[in-house]
Amino acid sequence: MPATPQLMRVARLTAAGLASRLGFSFDEIEDVKIAVDELCFALVGTRGREGSLTLVYRLEADRLVIEGTGELPGPGAGAEANPATTELSSRILSAVVDEHQVDSRDGATRFRLAKRRAATA
Repeated sequence: MPATPQLMRVARLTAAGLASRLGFSFDEIEDVKIAVDELCFALVGTRGREGSLTLVYRLEADRLVIEGTGELPGPGAGAEANPATTELSSRILSAVVDEHQVDSRDGATRFRLAKRRAATA
């Protein structure tokens, strides 16, 4: 998808639908939506960028894994240059998902998040 903030809604909606399919609770689904927002905005920023964002969603037995890759040419293409990957963002992500990371290499910025469904009694 184009690296525009307007399309982040599609990424968030897809993640929510898949989390629901896995039987996540309402709160867990909201956590996934928050994490997708944080990580997508870490790549594209609040104003968008030239380039594209590719998301891959993986459904596992009890968790959802989402990987994103930004093909974002030009200055500021690395995650380290984006203020959305600050300590605050990292704390938010740590609070809402089980695993998360953002890195830049080979001219692309990538993220990965994983959220496990809570065990039900």
